[in-house]
Amino acid sequence: MTARLVVLVSGSGTTLQALLDACSDPAYGARIVAVGADRDGIQALDRAERAGVPTFTHRLKEFPSRHDWDAALAKTVAEFSPDLVVSAGFMKLVGEPFLAAYGGRFVNSHPALLPAFPGIHGARDALDYGVKITGCTLFVVDAGVDTGPILAQRAVPVMDDDDTESLHERIKVAEREMLVDTVGRMVRVGWTVTGRKATIP
Repeated sequence: MTARLVVLVSGSGTTLQALLDACSDPAYGARIVAVGADRDGIQALDRAERAGVPTFTHRLKEFPSRHDWDAALAKTVAEFSPDLVVSAGFMKLVGEPFLAAYGGRFVNSHPALLPAFPGIHGARDALDYGVKITGCTLFVVDAGVDTGPILAQRAVPVMDDDDTESLHERIKVAEREMLVDTVGRMVRVGWTVTGRKATIP
């Protein structure tokens, strides 16, 4: 059975495109049934529309509260009956209503080897600290910031002449490959989350 993915985006959609490309092969085991965003006019939505995938946008400022936005996001995602929700550069934290609906079935990637360097500046923080190896992490989203159980990690060496942009670009390449590979394995063979341990058979 082909798994149903809803992908959440905020920007250019390069990770979304990698997933769209992977899903074009029936052997991958998944199809993207909707793409949701927190803002209009972004390239990721254009990519989805070109691929014939339904899209929706929920802008935070259009709702009375963060909780209302979160509940509306959960309700709209539910209309597409996803097996897995994938954050592909989605720049909003979700709250209790969304996690209540999709806890254990919502994954996100981060441009550092968690638990090191959480937050929105993973590549910059790793460079500033002077580490020789950083990378990326795919994890199951929980109520914390980049604290969920880890599904996969990839290492990326830090070069002596790296700046934040060059390091982040190399991390993003590894991040896309990791996400596509791991999501594919998850939908084909399943996964379990027990406490802090996330396992793909």
